[in-house]
Amino acid sequence: MSLPTIFTKFPEGWKINIAKPIDEAVFYLNNHFKGFFDAIKAGLLALLDSVGNILTAIPWWLMMLIVFVVGWRSSKNILKGLTYSLMLFLVGLLGLWDLMNVTLSIVIVSVIISLIIGLPIGILNSMSRNAEGIAKLILDAMQTMPTFVYLIPAVMFFGLGRVPAVIATTIYATPPAIRFTSLAINQVDKEMVEAARSFGATRSQLLSKVQIPQAVPTIMAGINQTTMMAVSMVVTCAMIGASGLGMEVLTSINRIEVGRGFTSGLAVVVIAVIMDRLTQGWFGKNHVREEGK
Repeated sequence: MSLPTIFTKFPEGWKINIAKPIDEAVFYLNNHFKGFFDAIKAGLLALLDSVGNILTAIPWWLMMLIVFVVGWRSSKNILKGLTYSLMLFLVGLLGLWDLMNVTLSIVIVSVIISLIIGLPIGILNSMSRNAEGIAKLILDAMQTMPTFVYLIPAVMFFGLGRVPAVIATTIYATPPAIRFTSLAINQVDKEMVEAARSFGATRSQLLSKVQIPQAVPTIMAGINQTTMMAVSMVVTCAMIGASGLGMEVLTSINRIEVGRGFTSGLAVVVIAVIMDRLTQGWFGKNHVREEGK
């Protein structure tokens, strides 16, 4: 005895089409708010050029010296500082120094915007369970969404190039900053918070003088995660015309140039490792300082 069709095949009449209204909404926004998006594009382009010009103006030896000093001071290990500096020197030897600066400018601008957006939202979430619950659903959706999906609206509103790359990277990299900030403030010792309240601390004083200083190590871990996620978008954003090391990797894939792809991929890894170790070292430094109090 065979089952009715409705039990073996999903009914065609029940299907809904959400793609069409989303496309219409995007086209509406793009047509009616073009000036707004052009202004954002111009502002981001100016910021990207400014950061890029600063990076380009820094001599290679000074950049290596900065990485050496920061690596040494944050890890309290002169050998680690020297290793990070030599890794950066390797990128120059591979002939990818200028492309590295382009990539760094995109990553730095994306991380800055992610933190400007993420840290205040994280603080607000820590104050309200309802806001945290709503934000958690949105953040879960953002972090499980395929990264390529972020490229579509970015291209629709801002065209091709570095600006949509910054937009897509910012959307992808912001959730850790929000999650870690909210988690860090909620994990502050309740007795310490109650003690501050008993001494008459206002909400803003409690936040600025007790909760945020105590939450700094975890917030720094969130900044580290945000930075790493921004670096991970380098190659993906090359698909929408973002220049830099990611474009080198993409070009080598298209032309099946294994050596070129390995070289540019190695440079991306070097940048990721250096940024990860420097931010982790800074986190450890602050953590030790907090523990020592």
